[in-house]
Amino acid sequence: MIISLTTPAMLFPAVSLLLLAYTNRFVTLASIIRNFDPESDSENTQAQIANLRRRIYLIRRMQEAGVISFCLCVVSMLALYWQYETVGGYIFAGSLACLLYSLFLSVREINISCDALDVHLKNFKVDFKHKR
Repeated sequence: MIISLTTPAMLFPAVSLLLLAYTNRFVTLASIIRNFDPESDSENTQAQIANLRRRIYLIRRMQEAGVISFCLCVVSMLALYWQYETVGGYIFAGSLACLLYSLFLSVREINISCDALDVHLKNFKVDFKHKR
């Protein structure tokens, strides 16, 4: 399959928006972490802190994979510009693989976020079972 110079360029807006979303997640979590009371030693707080730590590391890996994807996309465009179609295609495939990995990590982080909300909701004395 032959790809043109514009094919990797179409990935730019998607990766840019993903990186923005990841940065927003990171900033929000950093704010939450900074508001924790360091003296609090309850089991719930410790579970929340462990959960937040896992999420921060996942977001860092998501951002790294997104940036690598973006860089590979640019290198792919350079290779295509210099008429190295095969090399450019392989580099673009690597860019897509990094983007896919970043999205996979995003889904994992969302699942961990849901677990964090479950930990927080355990403090409330409400029956959350849905009746159908």
